[in-house]
Amino acid sequence: MIDPDANQEKNYLFLVELQKYAVSELKDGVLAKDVFQKVIDKIQADRPDLVQYFVKTAGFGMGLEFRDAAYPLGPKGVRTVKTDMIFSLTLGFNGIPDAKGSTYAVSLVDTVQVGKNGSTILSEGMKAKDDVMFYMEKKPSKSAQVNKDGGGRRNAAPTAVVKSKLRNETREVDAGALNRRKQHQRDLAARRQEEGLEKYSGDGGGAGGNREKQWRRFESYVKESQLPEAVASQKIVVDARRLTIILPINGFAVPFHVHALKSLIKQEEGDYTVLRFMFTTPGAITGKKEDTPFEDPNATFIRGITYRSTDSFRFAELHKEINDLKKAAVKRENERKELADVVEQDRLVEIKGELRPFPLPTSWANLLRRAGKRPIKLTEVQLRPSFDGKRQTGDVEIHSNGIRYQSSVKSDQKLDILFSNIKHLLFQPCDNELIVVLHIHLKSPIMIGKKKAKDVQFFREVSDASFDETGNKKRKRNYHDEDELEAEQDERKRRADLNKYFKAFSDKIAEASNGRVEVDIPFRELGFQGVPFRSNVLLQPTTDTLVFLTEPPFLVLTLSEIEIAHLERVQYGLKNFDLVFVFQDLSRTPVHINTIPSNQLDNVKEWLDSVDIPFSEGPVNLNWQAIMKTVNDDPYEFFKEGGWSFLGEHEDDNHSSAESEEGSEFEASSEAFEEEESDESEFSEDASESDSGSEDDFSEGEDWSDAERRLSEKEKKKGRGDDSSEDDRPKKSKVKGKR
Repeated sequence: MIDPDANQEKNYLFLVELQKYAVSELKDGVLAKDVFQKVIDKIQADRPDLVQYFVKTAGFGMGLEFRDAAYPLGPKGVRTVKTDMIFSLTLGFNGIPDAKGSTYAVSLVDTVQVGKNGSTILSEGMKAKDDVMFYMEKKPSKSAQVNKDGGGRRNAAPTAVVKSKLRNETREVDAGALNRRKQHQRDLAARRQEEGLEKYSGDGGGAGGNREKQWRRFESYVKESQLPEAVASQKIVVDARRLTIILPINGFAVPFHVHALKSLIKQEEGDYTVLRFMFTTPGAITGKKEDTPFEDPNATFIRGITYRSTDSFRFAELHKEINDLKKAAVKRENERKELADVVEQDRLVEIKGELRPFPLPTSWANLLRRAGKRPIKLTEVQLRPSFDGKRQTGDVEIHSNGIRYQSSVKSDQKLDILFSNIKHLLFQPCDNELIVVLHIHLKSPIMIGKKKAKDVQFFREVSDASFDETGNKKRKRNYHDEDELEAEQDERKRRADLNKYFKAFSDKIAEASNGRVEVDIPFRELGFQGVPFRSNVLLQPTTDTLVFLTEPPFLVLTLSEIEIAHLERVQYGLKNFDLVFVFQDLSRTPVHINTIPSNQLDNVKEWLDSVDIPFSEGPVNLNWQAIMKTVNDDPYEFFKEGGWSFLGEHEDDNHSSAESEEGSEFEASSEAFEEEESDESEFSEDASESDSGSEDDFSEGEDWSDAERRLSEKEKKKGRGDDSSEDDRPKKSKVKGKR
């Protein structure tokens, strides 16, 4: 019984006494109905107020069946009770009203064996008051039981189980610190606003956002003699070497580069097979892509050509050949774009044990000649990402202008990293992990095998096979519990040695770089859970970064490159919130960290404020593709209209805005959580080129706030919205704060 009042305690203790009386009366030679009547008389004599709440029977006999209908302990029990009979003695009161206006019941059931002078309880248990009653509230003192007006009401004491359901209720809120943080955030936001105006003002203020796209020109043939001889047959020819499709048009062989082909459709029409070639032309690309610019505005374009033939086998081969060529061309173009930022590093200057080129005394020179100068090594480490996907060990050496990883299995697998290309050098100890990590975040990506990598990691597992002592003499001598204790001590020592070994090597790298590289260590106590990619991981801040280094894909965010952080889905009742980082390079895609527990909200805010990152918060997810497109179109106009202030204008009334029906032109739509194909073509593997964020992404028929309306006024100035009303906008389903 949890926190019973005085009457409930009294009724239960009376029921315990009543059971003792019934056990003494249930004996050999009495009628079953007489036992029930004696119990009723006992209640009538001691507690007449409980007679009306007593149960209809005091129990039943138990034999071959669980409930023997021939031996009820009630008014209808006319049979005689005999020795060694078994009864279930069930006593209780039902429907007793309490002080709160509700009712409750008290029941006590035991199995008893009949004897000559009374019964014996076979299921005896704890029935005392201290055994069955628990008090979760502190009982008030006598002075506290009477309130100030003398009403004699009992003051409720605080509950020890659940004191409050509010978030971070146990934390003491420092009002002064909170005000200082708000003032600091206002100063940071004002500084970002000034920096944005200064950066994009002047003659080149809008050039960064309005720069035209650079379109590659694809040229199939320079002169007519380069055409293949097969064009003389006046048939469709596929030149895979030059990525060109040659079509016969009015007796002429006309070449089309495969990138000019938008789609190829094959259809069956009766006895004929039809091939329809659709080409990229001005105005033909609709949706989220802008019209493709062409150099010659007076040129004539062909939107489509249709050929038909009775040779279905020939057209089926052409259809497959052209599709394969288009896919190969798209794949090659994607690889070219992916490797566009890969740089060719300078040559590594190795240390091979030569003498230094300055005069030394003869004795010193002889000593150095014998000893030589050898590079410092980190031995038996694994590389991520690996060359061929297999786990192999190798050594890392420090040379004059960089480091080199050399595989111990294959001599041709070596990796050079120059100090000039190292952006962050991170050391993560193995205190709470299974591996110890030396992580290098590069300024420019490099090639490891056939893969591009911007993060290189050297690690060693804590439970390395070389440390296993199974089967040695020490293991045979200690085969009891002390062996396990010794194994734990060995593991702690091994972890400490690995941390010391890797930390010393990372310090040597920093020393050899002459101050260009510094070692950074994650602060685990400041970490918080989140989902940067697909899994929930522990994100740990460092002095200059926010990292996750335990397993790929790795996350390394440079704090100095972050323009602003925005906290989404911050509202009462949600267990998680999201965090979005916008970079100072506005052309970069913002980084999302989702599903951060709400109890980490204050910790995240404190950390962001401590590293001088301005942040804002809102109750819904925003469409960042549309926002960044608006910003990149004209950055100077964006900062002139207030910049990022629109993110925090409703920060103080998140609860009311969450319940409001107002929409936002930057509110995330359902399309933001789905993979969309940006082109109507079946060759749309190059979806990353799609420039999303057109007017189709904005909500229609909604009352926009003034703070958000100003972000679209420049669109109206350009004439895009002068002749269209909100009712003419294409209708899209929106997600308001909920996924």
